[in-house]
Parts: sequence; structure tokens; C-alpha cells
Amino acid sequence: MVALYRNFETRAEIDKEYDVEQSVPDFMVYARDYEGSSAATRRRLNHNSDLRYGATIEEYIDIFPAERPNAPVLIFIHGGYWRILSAKEFSFVAQGPQSAGVTTVIVNYALCPKVTLDEIVRQIRAAIQWTHANIRDFNGDPDRLYVSGHSAGGHMTAMSLLTDWQADYRLPKNVIKGGISISGLFDIAPLQHSFMQKELRLDPAIIERNSPQYKVHSVSTPLLITYGGDETPEFSRQSEDFSKAWAAKGNKVRRVSLPGKNHFNAISGFGDSQSPLCQAIFKLMNFMPRRASAFQSRRHK
Repeated sequence: MVALYRNFETRAEIDKEYDVEQSVPDFMVYARDYEGSSAATRRRLNHNSDLRYGATIEEYIDIFPAERPNAPVLIFIHGGYWRILSAKEFSFVAQGPQSAGVTTVIVNYALCPKVTLDEIVRQIRAAIQWTHANIRDFNGDPDRLYVSGHSAGGHMTAMSLLTDWQADYRLPKNVIKGGISISGLFDIAPLQHSFMQKELRLDPAIIERNSPQYKVHSVSTPLLITYGGDETPEFSRQSEDFSKAWAAKGNKVRRVSLPGKNHFNAISGFGDSQSPLCQAIFKLMNFMPRRASAFQSRRHK
């Protein structure tokens, strides 16, 4: 039998590695936690909702500004295999960063199959461009933009770092000062053989354009790659392979495994500024957080 991808011969074998909902006993535990924690975060933290960065209804961002001006900015791109979820289920990621003095931007985008993966990547780049132009209004420093993302968002983080910002957007070449990819996907080829193909509609050209594993070039942007110690072997391998590819081009990279974390709670550290995840992010930022409270109790705008 001819292999579909690497040493995988059947769709069932690929689905076992990439169907992350089946990799935990009860995915809904995490889904409910994301939704509940995010709703609580929006009630208790100062934020600005549904700011438009593009023409379509899906192109919006939610911003959780730092209390003080000229703060570093953390842009977060949510996961969901480009086909489910929204920014609203990920408001909770602002808790640790904002309480430490970081302006946090959570990006929403259109989903497959309504749009293609090419369009989603374009929207993410547009959101970053908008953030650079407007973030001073939210106490952020446009010269200290950091892009992060989980799962599919980790993929789009890598795509953002490999963007020619100067040629395509007339922005500084190093507009992104650092990237944080959490449980990311960097070679999307196996997904064309998975249960998700009906919605993702991947073809060889889309795969080639949107697989950062094979597009790495020399950049000045340092990258932090993290993943749960309890991820599936393929998710761990994808992070490890991309880390090696990034380093092979002379780029700066740090890889951090999060012991005992699975694909869904690998981002739970965003809730605590003292967590290993937040501390690794602040180290990448070269940022000394101020003393943080659990929540900043302010009415949202």
C-alpha cells in the first residue's frame, strides 16, 4: 500500500494523530472551560470588543489594553483547525498578560469552508497591519508587537513571521519582534487525507503556499515553540521539526515542552502571569512584568 503521508497508509491512522478532540477523554470539559473563563474575563477586565480590521463581519479583534502606555503587545490567534471557534472563546488568554502590563489583542477571522486557508492567512496579516497602525490608542507600543497562536493559530503565527512585511505592507521588515507558537501545525499536507478535508478543501497549491515547514528563510524574529507533553506524537513531531528548520536557517528559536499538558490545556498558562508559559513569553519580550493581581476589576468599554 502506498503511504498517504510519511508512514501513514490510511485516513484512520492520520485521523488518530490529528483528531485532537479524540485525544482527550472529554473534549467538552475544555470547551466549557474556554467559554466560561472567557466570559468571566470579559466581565472583569477592561477591554474593547469587536474592533473592525477588515470589511467582513468576521474580521474583528478584541483588545485588552494595559493600564500604562507604551506596553508590549501580544497578538493571539485562536485555533480550531481553521474551521470552528472564534475569538470570543479565547478572551481568557488576556488574563495573565494584561495583569502583568501587556496589551493583548485577540484576533477573529472567517472560517473554512466559507473561505479558503489563503484568505484566512490574508486576514491575519491584515489584523497585524491594523494593530501596528492603531495600537497606541490602547496603550500598546507598535514597535513591540509579538504574535502568538494555538494549534491552527500556531500555524498562522509561523506564516506571519515569514511574511515580507516591507514589500507587501510597507511596514518595517521586523514589525513582529517575536513569535510564540503553541501546539502548532507547520506542514498541513496530512490534513488533506483527514476527516477535515471536506471543509478545508486543500489542494497541492494551497498546501505549498501555506506550509511554513517548507518556507523557512533567514529572519531576525526569535521564535518560542511550546507544546504539551501529552500531545499526540505527530503534534510533538511537527513542533520539533519546525524548530529544527527554523534553527537551520540561523534563526533564533527556543523549544519548551509543557509536561502533563495536552493539546487543549497547553494554553491554560495564559491565565496566570507567573505560569511557565507566561514567563517564557515575557522572557522572549525581554519584559519585566509589574506585580500582577489575579484580575483587574474594571468595567469594559
